[in-house]
Amino acid sequence: MPLVGKLYARIDEKLESWIGRQRVFFVGTAPSSADGHVNVSPKGPIESLRVLDERTVAYLDFAGSGVETIAHLRENGRIVVMFCAFEGPPRIVRLHGRGSVVQLGEPSFSDLARDFDPASLPAGEERARAVVRVEVSRIADSCGYGVPLMHYEGERRQATAWTENRLRTDGSGAVRAYVAERNGASIDALPGIDPALVLEGEI
Repeated sequence: MPLVGKLYARIDEKLESWIGRQRVFFVGTAPSSADGHVNVSPKGPIESLRVLDERTVAYLDFAGSGVETIAHLRENGRIVVMFCAFEGPPRIVRLHGRGSVVQLGEPSFSDLARDFDPASLPAGEERARAVVRVEVSRIADSCGYGVPLMHYEGERRQATAWTENRLRTDGSGAVRAYVAERNGASIDALPGIDPALVLEGEI
């Protein structure tokens, strides 16, 4: 089989179905400065991502120790979303585009977040801090021969346990307080989450 990739004009139903069967996806971003830190983040579960139309995807972004993706998007908007087939035929799909961020506390966040049904995701209702929307400009696949075969066993419980523990010990606003304190800037000191907004936000 030749090592040939393919370009797609749109995300059709077949490609959308394939994306929905992958259990994790990755996003890559970078700051504009030459000495800034490039970032690649695993994201999931796959139910946190939606194909909105044939050239647009969005995902629910959860509280974490870093805020690189959001900070980079606020600065320059460049992003690539990558999916790998760890089961079945080998394949990698990359969606290059321009990303935008709607964070917790902004007027439209609640409506956007509900479209993802955060309550059905692991501690998603408490952990959601932003919705990332990507206007896709390039859709391409490649062979994926270098991706190992791995069997999906399930989602890790640590994020849910961490969230439940913070809520139990520090009260209902504990996760939002963590985001406001820890996610205000990237490792390159670029603006990330606006803490003043997030402290007031509700889903």
